Amino acid sequence: MKKLLVATLATVALHASAQQWPSKPIRIVVPYPPGGSSDIIARAISQPLSEALKQTVIVENKPGANGNTGTDAVAKSNDGHTLLLCDTGALAITPSVYKQLPFDPSKDLRGVTMLAYSPHLLVVHPSVKANSLQELVALSKKEPLNFAVTAIGSAPHLAGVAVEKATQAQWTYIPYKGGSQAIGDTVAGQTQVLMNGMLATLPQVQAGKLKVLGVSKATRVPLLASVPTIAEQGVKGFESGTGQGRAGAGCHAAGGGEPPRGRAHPNHPLARGARAPRVAGRRGVHDDARRVRRLLRA
Repeated sequence: MKKLLVATLATVALHASAQQWPSKPIRIVVPYPPGGSSDIIARAISQPLSEALKQTVIVENKPGANGNTGTDAVAKSNDGHTLLLCDTGALAITPSVYKQLPFDPSKDLRGVTMLAYSPHLLVVHPSVKANSLQELVALSKKEPLNFAVTAIGSAPHLAGVAVEKATQAQWTYIPYKGGSQAIGDTVAGQTQVLMNGMLATLPQVQAGKLKVLGVSKATRVPLLASVPTIAEQGVKGFESGTGQGRAGAGCHAAGGGEPPRGRAHPNHPLARGARAPRVAGRRGVHDDARRVRRLLRA
């Protein structure tokens, strides 16, 4: 799954084509609480992006309604300087979960660039007596387990459902308003199981506050070389992940037209911001970001 950055692209296109953009501070809206993967990436890129564009970049958390509150605010913006940093849950999955939305992702928002991608980690509270996926499945049939999800219909939620169906595990899903809250309650032992993006979850594993049982990549992750993939543990072909990217309001804001051709080019300031050392060096997410960008262009 990818995280996407969206912006008011029609207005941006007009300003950019006239070489006037940005003409005022840029606002990056994160539709989730602080501390999650999107928030981490937004704050990591804000400084290099500000330096590249010679303009102030402000990160604003606007959580609510599984990410729909912040997404709707960006969709309705018309200043050409408001961007959305979110994952595919806010744009690709949400329309399938909610019958009615105040915005249309395909018409009101337009993708700008991919920023980062990381696999999901299957983790448990250290008190859980399981050291593998197989042991966790067996335990779930003997003891009640609460599975924290970042939001109903989010990529980690669907990944958890896929694992549950494939292994016949039994657990109860507990929805949260974002990844940071789901992680916090699992660290505290309020919930026992969690699947979430590696970017936000790995620090808790490294600190010994969470125990990792599996990685959702096709191959093992160098930073966790001793941890088997979920596919290795019996869920053949399983792979999932969370990607971050930018998007903005759609073409209605400026009466139609396409965003500038350079918006997705590797040398576009938004793409360069993702390659800045302080971003690219974070827990190996950049290699995966390049892979997702190649998939999107295919």
